[in-house]
Amino acid sequence: MAAIAAAIALFVALVALGGFFLYNSLPGNAAPAQPSEPAADGAEEVGDADDSVLYIKVVGDSSDVLVRIPGGEVLTDTTMTQGQYLSYDHDAMDVSVSEPDAVEVYVNGELKDLAGQEAGKSFLVEGGSPG
Repeated sequence: MAAIAAAIALFVALVALGGFFLYNSLPGNAAPAQPSEPAADGAEEVGDADDSVLYIKVVGDSSDVLVRIPGGEVLTDTTMTQGQYLSYDHDAMDVSVSEPDAVEVYVNGELKDLAGQEAGKSFLVEGGSPG
């Protein structure tokens, strides 16, 4: 009787693990990308990501950053600190930053002017043209 109970418990555990991994493999359910840590010598440059559709670098203390594909997957939703940066190459992305003065946002290699931008207001970034 104990052997049957152990076999049933093992089966249930395997089915649960299989369901968990299947769920995580579906689009939109993967863990959001984390921004990179600043280089030890502080030598990171914007030129490294000029060919990216979107490049965000925190130059102030910190900012909450949300990047997602319109109507779909969240690419990142995190608080970034000074020196951290991220870049993405998708056709279109919705971007929201909580502290516009604390970040530099480059769209297709061109600095996007966020002066006067309302905190947390999102804007659309499209590949091929600064948005």
